[in-house]
Amino acid sequence: MNLEELSFDEKGLIPAIVQDAVSKEVLTLAYMNKESLEKSIDTKETWFYSRSRQELWHKGETSGNTQTIEDIRFDCDQDALVVLVHPKGPACHKGSYSCFADSLLDKEVPEKASERFAIINQLEETIARREAEMPEGAYTTYLFTEGVDKILKKVGEEASEVIIASKNRDAEELSMEAADLLYHTLVLFREQKLPIDSVLDVLKNRHG
Repeated sequence: MNLEELSFDEKGLIPAIVQDAVSKEVLTLAYMNKESLEKSIDTKETWFYSRSRQELWHKGETSGNTQTIEDIRFDCDQDALVVLVHPKGPACHKGSYSCFADSLLDKEVPEKASERFAIINQLEETIARREAEMPEGAYTTYLFTEGVDKILKKVGEEASEVIIASKNRDAEELSMEAADLLYHTLVLFREQKLPIDSVLDVLKNRHG
């Protein structure tokens, strides 16, 4: 697409919603002008325009928390962007994974059949947040620090525990071990930059 076809506002800016390409969590809302958008496309890292400082800024230039761009999409009116990224560290200047960390509404998960898998989305987002913020003392931080070999070892161990629990015909033990396996598998997906949606798509295609 020709960038001239985008609808920049009277100040030459266009809003850019930055979204984690894997977890789909919205990380921040920033603004781009034509120059910062061109730099983002050329470097495959996010560049924005600071309305307060009135200058370009490269996300992560000082903090190291850069964002590698996977895709940039525009809406039907061509006046807003969604930037899909792989973040290296927190998106928020306060050190949070996402700038949208607080809620005005009750965050309790509704107990409805349609929400029975909501915990999977929550867990995927939590793991993504841990990788970005790396809080000291968190087990997920430990796994990411140790790297893929440690994560793979844990996946293998938990898979073995699932087999043992199944052989023992112990439903409670099986539930616990399967939960551990699912958690470590989601950590592996995050380390591999693999959205769970990719796995679900395979299942849908096979089922269809």
